[in-house]
Amino acid sequence: MPLNQDNIRLVFGLKLKQLRLDKSLSLSDLSQKTGLSISYINEIEKGKKYPKSDKIIALASALDVDYDSLVSIKLSKKLEPISELLQSNILTELPLDLFGIDPADLLEMLSDAPTKLSAFIGTLIEIARNYNMSVEQFYFSALRTYQEMYDNYFEDLEEEADAFLTQFAIPEELILDDKYLADLLVKNYEYEIQFIDEKKYPELVGIRSLLVHRSDKLRLLVSPQLDANQRAFVYGRELGYQYMKLKNRLNTTHLVEAESFEQLLNNYKASYFASAIIIKGNILARKLSEFFEQPYFDADALLNLIEYFHSTPESFCYRLSNILPKHFGISQLFFLRFNNYAGQNRFDLTKEMHIARKHNPHTVRDEHYCRRWVALTILQELADLQQKGQYHYTLCRAQISHYIDTQDKYFVVSFAKPMSPTPNLNVSVSMGIRLDDNVRSKIKFLNTGQISTREVNETCERCPSFDCKERMAAPTVLQRKRKNEAIRKAMTKLSSER
Repeated sequence: MPLNQDNIRLVFGLKLKQLRLDKSLSLSDLSQKTGLSISYINEIEKGKKYPKSDKIIALASALDVDYDSLVSIKLSKKLEPISELLQSNILTELPLDLFGIDPADLLEMLSDAPTKLSAFIGTLIEIARNYNMSVEQFYFSALRTYQEMYDNYFEDLEEEADAFLTQFAIPEELILDDKYLADLLVKNYEYEIQFIDEKKYPELVGIRSLLVHRSDKLRLLVSPQLDANQRAFVYGRELGYQYMKLKNRLNTTHLVEAESFEQLLNNYKASYFASAIIIKGNILARKLSEFFEQPYFDADALLNLIEYFHSTPESFCYRLSNILPKHFGISQLFFLRFNNYAGQNRFDLTKEMHIARKHNPHTVRDEHYCRRWVALTILQELADLQQKGQYHYTLCRAQISHYIDTQDKYFVVSFAKPMSPTPNLNVSVSMGIRLDDNVRSKIKFLNTGQISTREVNETCERCPSFDCKERMAAPTVLQRKRKNEAIRKAMTKLSSER
């Protein structure tokens, strides 16, 4: 991929600075040798200016290198990782302004300590390769961080949803279902909605929706395996794209291969919009207040609430992560989604989010997640019921998870169901709320002792509970950590001896 002008200036500046340092020359020394001012050389090294030919000749002569070598965009081995980063599309595609980063400042940071930063970038690239991290996964990580920075609540998107409901004169008490939302798409945005013909196009089996651009109208193909609530979310997301005029978009979210971070961000905005018009914030906050006042945790009442909003457990949990911080001051949350093929003892964490993080159940490669998590036990229960032919509805279970390492306690609610339309694949979605005095004052049934508590940890490899019957692996990470601590203590003791 060719470098843009900003990066060409930066590459030249990086090379100049590294050559100067290799020659043990200060800015003042190089200034005297070339007749160029210190400030001008400094701006060149920071990638802010690109010198004319006569000045490049002077610099090359002072550094004892040939002209062509200096102007070449090829960086030395020390700076190869930076070159690889610059030639990728990550820096150009990420909207750095969302994170409060001025691209010029980033370029300056790259030029300040090039070899140290090059080593750091090289390490990140190596980690990404070892874990087979694609650019799309990098975008997902950036998006998740962006959500967490704002407690997953975006006032501008809430306002867009409210304006949409007002424009189309939708009463607050009306809960939008798939038919209502489909009608809005067809009448106002000239959509044609059809089910995917899976016999004619077997390669599309497993895809939830696909948007096909035609000359006269937009054709939305929807999987016939989706239920009404799943279809409602698909239609709501399409309304979000159209109403907010989000042009750079994904046409399907199955096996996403985002061309840019903007596409992924726009998909998130459209999805947020869908949740906000289907699960209206004020109504959800009011019904949650009633639910929290109950003397006991009522799983059926929670499932009925999801059905009331024509939603799915995942959309409902995500909407909770918007509403709890805003309306209840409950902001220490996490969301997890696990996939599991029925009968297999493998659980894949496919989505996570942590808001106002105190404790972080996190993605850990090549380790075994704690089998005491309700997010996993509910999947095992679902598989058992399916094998016996006894599964008929979405499961909902609750648990208070006491983390051994941190002593934090989380109230965790998990939902599990088959992941339509993929055969034999089950999914659990979980919302965790860190327990403190504020949470206990807002959620009354947490004080009754009705909900069972389990000692948990993050992974078996990090867990000190040696008598755990559910353990899947030895505590190798913990043992290595303790060995290192013992070595450090011994070193400290040795250094104090006379």
